[in-house]
Amino acid sequence: MSLYFQATVTQVCSPVGQTPQVYVSGSRDHTHFYGALNLQTGHQFALPTPIQSSQTTLTFFEDLLLAYPVQPILLFLDRAPWHTAKLVTDFFATHPRLHLIHFPPACPDLNPQEHVWSQARAAVSHNHTFRDFDLLKTAFLDFLSTTTFNIVSTLTAVPPLLRQLLRQV
Repeated sequence: MSLYFQATVTQVCSPVGQTPQVYVSGSRDHTHFYGALNLQTGHQFALPTPIQSSQTTLTFFEDLLLAYPVQPILLFLDRAPWHTAKLVTDFFATHPRLHLIHFPPACPDLNPQEHVWSQARAAVSHNHTFRDFDLLKTAFLDFLSTTTFNIVSTLTAVPPLLRQLLRQV
């Protein structure tokens, strides 16, 4: 997921007869996030990073293994190139606690993590008034770390078999 400093304006309200004013930064600052949602607890594990690459993906997986040191981890991934690179598949082969399922192409509605990103954007980055990118990034991370996400119950587009599998995790 990518977070850009330029706000996405979704709603603007102002008194009748007054034109609303929206601050728009000329800055193109951005950062990327890797995220994993614990479907049992609703806890979000997130890693901000300047780039998305197969090496960064491995760093995220290593951090995830440290955060959950004993239990098996089932990861649902989209088919981004940095998720499907040989470096990543080789990593999975050497880490038996990690289990992988790829979502079908072009199916973001099936991915619980996409719903987390959507909620975070709506709460923090849409219509934001941050004048400093670091403050926006911190607010985004704070939202992710302090919000308990109950995504499985909201996945109405998920096929029944996948919904059942998600509830068993």
